[in-house]
Amino acid sequence: MTRVRERFTGRIAGVGSTSGVRVVVGRWDASPWGSFADVMVEDAAGHRVLLAPDERVRDFVAATYAFDEHVIEPVAVEDTADGWAVSTPSLSLRLVVGGRTPLGAALGLVPARVATSPAWCAVVDPVARVVMRGVRTNRTAGNDRREWYGATSVHAVTALSGRWRGRDLGALAPVDPPCRFGFSSTPRRPSVTGVETTIERPG
Repeated sequence: MTRVRERFTGRIAGVGSTSGVRVVVGRWDASPWGSFADVMVEDAAGHRVLLAPDERVRDFVAATYAFDEHVIEPVAVEDTADGWAVSTPSLSLRLVVGGRTPLGAALGLVPARVATSPAWCAVVDPVARVVMRGVRTNRTAGNDRREWYGATSVHAVTALSGRWRGRDLGALAPVDPPCRFGFSSTPRRPSVTGVETTIERPG
């Protein structure tokens, strides 16, 4: 059977809030379809929602991860003076992004071409599982897919504000419990991670 590998390069913001809502924002600068953004939300009751800008993104993400609800709506992510502004009809979110974490500094010592290679992701996966609870860098995903998650940088998120479906998110909190979208959660510490994700699927 023919296998196809597709690469997505960008940044992932993973944050928790005192309301119990946890949010993962994918900001993809380069992909097979150009640049786009998508959002995964899990509320305090464990309801998992995918916010996707179009059907193509929805179908691709939903084939790899698990959700209770899919919503197609515009997803905008913009830089601000101190971080990110994420805007959709369902979600408004502002993140204050700080400096590199100790893990981010360590990742900076690894050449990007090495850090993003599937072979390296497979090697560091056992370490990632111990150091960052819920995080995986190499695993089979849904629908006969395999995914490698190559991190190149990690910056701390130091503050959060916003609303989810009309309700205030509260203040920043750890991503705890880990999100249950499948494959991998984000680190418990709120952060923005530079990544190159490789997905291998049947052709």
